[in-house]
Amino acid sequence: MFRDTIAAIATANATGAVSVIRVSGDEAIEVASKLIQKDLSKEKGNTIHYGVIHDNGEAVDEVLVSLFKAPRSYTGEDVVEIGCHGGLYITRKILSVLLSKGVRLARRGEFTQRAFLNGKMDLSQAEAVNDLIRARDEVNAKSAMHSLRGSVTKLLEPLEESLAQMIANIEVNIDYPEYDDVHQLTEEEILPMAEKWLVDIKEIVRKAEQSLAIREGIDTVILGRPNVGKSSLLNALLEEDKAIVTDIAGTTRDLVEGSVRIGGVTLNLIDTAGIRDSSDKVERIGIQKSLAALEKAQLVIVVLDAGDVNEEDRKLLALTEGRNRIVVYNKNDLHEVDSLGISALNKDIDALVREIEKMYEQDLLVANEDTLNNERQIGLAKQAQGAMEDAINALHNEMELDLVTIDLEKCWTLLKEITGKAGRDDLLDEIFSRFCLGK
Repeated sequence: MFRDTIAAIATANATGAVSVIRVSGDEAIEVASKLIQKDLSKEKGNTIHYGVIHDNGEAVDEVLVSLFKAPRSYTGEDVVEIGCHGGLYITRKILSVLLSKGVRLARRGEFTQRAFLNGKMDLSQAEAVNDLIRARDEVNAKSAMHSLRGSVTKLLEPLEESLAQMIANIEVNIDYPEYDDVHQLTEEEILPMAEKWLVDIKEIVRKAEQSLAIREGIDTVILGRPNVGKSSLLNALLEEDKAIVTDIAGTTRDLVEGSVRIGGVTLNLIDTAGIRDSSDKVERIGIQKSLAALEKAQLVIVVLDAGDVNEEDRKLLALTEGRNRIVVYNKNDLHEVDSLGISALNKDIDALVREIEKMYEQDLLVANEDTLNNERQIGLAKQAQGAMEDAINALHNEMELDLVTIDLEKCWTLLKEITGKAGRDDLLDEIFSRFCLGK
C-alpha cells in the first residue's frame, strides 16, 4: 500500500539510558542491514540482533536491532526498531544516517495510521493508542486499554447485527414481496427491533457521556458572595496558595483555576468573583465572568457563611437550584452547623471531600465499563440515534419500506464510521451473506 519507508525517534526527546528509533516500510530491513553491515533479510521475525552502526566507515554506536517481518508487526509492514544509547546527539545522528539512506521522516501518528490502513487495528483502537499515551490517571489508562483491546468494536457489534437483520428482512420483502405480508413484517419484526435498537444506543450514549465527563474532569465552579471563603476553599482543595485571600470583600476580580484529584475524580476548579450588586466596574466584569462560568459548570459548590446566611445567599441558592450542586457552610470552627460544615482557612474540608466522592461513586463505576471514548465517537452515535428515530417515525407512518431502509443504512454507516470501517459494500456483503445459497 505504501511505497516509501519511514523512520522516527519513538522514545522521549531527552537524555536517557536507551533510545529507540522505529523504521517501517518495504526497505526497512534492507536499510538496517546496511547500517549494521549484517544481512537481516535471512533472519527470522521477532528476533533481536546486535550490531554496530557505521556512517562513512566510522562507528557511530553499538545497537540492538529488533526485527519484525510483515504482517506480524505494529504497522503490518516490515519494521525494525533500533535500540541505541540514549544520548540526544547519538539518537539524532542515527536518525540522520537513516534519512541519508532514502528513508523519509515519519509524520506525527503515521506509524499508527499505517497500522489502521493495513488492517492491524480499527479507528477506535488507533485513537486508544494516543489516549493511552496521554492518560493522566488510572481511569483514563484503563479506558484506553479497554479500547485498544477492541472494546468499542465489541460494544457496537450487537447493534450492527440487529441493523443488518432489519435491512436484510426488508430487502428480501422488496425483492420477493410474495414471501411476507408488508404490514405484518413491519409490525411484528422491524418495528420492535428498531425500538429496542433505539433504547440500546441511547444507553450507550448516556454511559459514554457520563464516562467522558469523569475522564476529562468535572468542570466545577466555587460560588458564593464576597468574603465567604471561596478562595480559601480553592487553596485548601489544591493544597497550595493559588488564590489571594484577604479580609477585603471583592478581592477576586477574575476567574482563578486549578485541577485536583479527589477519590478517583478530577475536578477542574474555578474560583469565581463574589456575586453581589457592585458599582465597581472591574468587579462587575468579574461577576459577569462568574455567571458565564456557572452556565457551563457540571458541578457547583455553593459556599455559605455558617454564621451569617443572608438574602444574597438565598439568591445564590435560588440561582443554582436544580443544578448538580453541593452546599457547604464555611467557618464551622466559629459557628456550629447541622449541615455540611467546613473550615476552609484551617484546611478542614474532609466532609466536602467525602460528599464529592459519594456523589461520583457510581459514575466512576461507569467510567470503568466498556464505552465510547471521545466526542467524535459519541457524536456519530448520536447521529445514528437520530437516523433510527427517523426510521421508527417512518414505520409508524406506514411509509414505503425502501424509504425506511435509507435511514437504517445511514445508521449502519454511522456506526461503521466510529471504527473506521464505513462503506456500503461492507453492508451489502453482510446482507447478502445471510441469503440462502442459490438466491
